[in-house]
Amino acid sequence: MEMVTAIYTATSTFPAQEKFGLTSQMQRAAVSVPANIAEGFARNGSKELLHFLSIAAGSLSELDTLIELATRLGYLNNAEELNGKVDEVSGLIMGLAASIKRRTP
Repeated sequence: MEMVTAIYTATSTFPAQEKFGLTSQMQRAAVSVPANIAEGFARNGSKELLHFLSIAAGSLSELDTLIELATRLGYLNNAEELNGKVDEVSGLIMGLAASIKRRTP
């Protein structure tokens, strides 16, 4: 959730012409991460949770790419902070998935 808030804050300074482009795409990818984690936990079974964790990881990878693009376009001045949050969330998702796989017969 902290990462999503950071993305919304960062994209609030993007040019107006990016409102329906990069701004929207970054926000949707960021929101997708905790939303898919929550949906996975609401499902029954480890297999479904792992599926939704995989989707969350994919959205996180998309967000990482979009942060790089926004940086190259000169829209971001805090890319290091955002990359740190992405890396932290990625580690949490991968660690959780690994733990579930170890417990699942």
